Amino acid sequence: MASLDEGWADPARLYREGRRARMLLDAAREAAAEAVGCRPDELVFTPSGTRAVHSGVAGALAGRRRAGRHLIVSAVEHSCVLHAAETHEADGGSVTRVAVDRTGAVDPSGYAAALRDDTALACLQSANHEVGTEQPVAAVAEACRAAGVPLLVDASQSLGWGRVAGDWSLLAASAHKWGGPSGVGLLVVRKGVRFAPRGPADERESGRAPGFENLPAIVAAAASLRAVRAEAAEEAARLRELTDRIRARVPALVPDVEVVGDPVRRLPGIVTFSCLYVDGETLLHELDRAGFSVSSGSSCTSSTLMPSHVLKAMGVLSEGNVRVSLPPGTPAEDVDRFLQVLPGTVAAVREKLGAPTAPEVVREGGADLVVDAIGRRCPIPVIELAKVIGDVPVGGTVRVLSDDEAARLDIPAWCEMRGQEYVGEEPAERGTAYLVRRAG
Repeated sequence: MASLDEGWADPARLYREGRRARMLLDAAREAAAEAVGCRPDELVFTPSGTRAVHSGVAGALAGRRRAGRHLIVSAVEHSCVLHAAETHEADGGSVTRVAVDRTGAVDPSGYAAALRDDTALACLQSANHEVGTEQPVAAVAEACRAAGVPLLVDASQSLGWGRVAGDWSLLAASAHKWGGPSGVGLLVVRKGVRFAPRGPADERESGRAPGFENLPAIVAAAASLRAVRAEAAEEAARLRELTDRIRARVPALVPDVEVVGDPVRRLPGIVTFSCLYVDGETLLHELDRAGFSVSSGSSCTSSTLMPSHVLKAMGVLSEGNVRVSLPPGTPAEDVDRFLQVLPGTVAAVREKLGAPTAPEVVREGGADLVVDAIGRRCPIPVIELAKVIGDVPVGGTVRVLSDDEAARLDIPAWCEMRGQEYVGEEPAERGTAYLVRRAG
């Protein structure tokens, strides 16, 4: 409120009102820098977290162009990082995408192996935005530092919970992720890091974020970061207990569910699981009707019907994916009611889709089968596979024809969950043929 009353003037001006605005801006920068663990003159405010990432990647690559044009990212970075990598590639640069394990975490040795003489920059999120898995930033930063390569950390998901450990070089974050206003991001560039801002020069924010600062939003962002940090330790412990409850109870209440993400090294308030034989979009609508606003990384909720790149990189089930985010202050009663509503909601969606309701029965004899699911989207190809797997003898195969990109991820994931053998895929006259062998 003070910034609205006193911060309306241009903080770059020397008259009284401008000086008042500058004092508010400087105070916000000092508060944000203290929360991050950097010097105030290393931090600038940007119009969004995405802009902070894009400016950070472009500026670091340009500043180290003499060293080379090789960029390293993980396969599960936020799309803004991956889009920046794609732009770099299109401009003639090279990109290495480091794989993750089934929990969504990178192995620091993967980054160490990817470092080259011409590596200009490496990027790694502090924690994943879809499954909550925390990344080994300190170990990766140590490997990068030894090779003389700066590491940019996307800390949007974790900064509200605490500082990012390690000797990183650049950091980006978004205020709305910790409860601040949208339209404010921050970019930190450590002293000594070669950095060349891209685009027309501007005197504001060290030339790294052109345009008039949105002072009320910046002050609110810094104030909210300080406020959530003051309660972070206590609230993190409370929310972790609630997400642990969801992780433990959902598989017990709902059959054929895979809880994804690291069970220990994860953010306190995020839990993600995937349900076999469920249309993710329908499930989200039904839960919304029941009063629960959840998200999904499944293919069914995107306009392109493509699987989540995070779940795909992890090699886990993508269909029927539900991401539950518990904001600070979420009461335990809401979690208990969610656990009461979820089983019936999933069962109703499965019934509508004609999903199998009993274990498959092996029938003697029979020939190998072909399931034609061309033109049908997830989770129908997997549902049809589950219906007929018992119609072939042990050792027999089912060939699933599908043109849905999600099938490439979901059919192998179904085989692992149900103890069947995934043979592989091969080109077909229409779409792709996925081969599954009956194991038992």
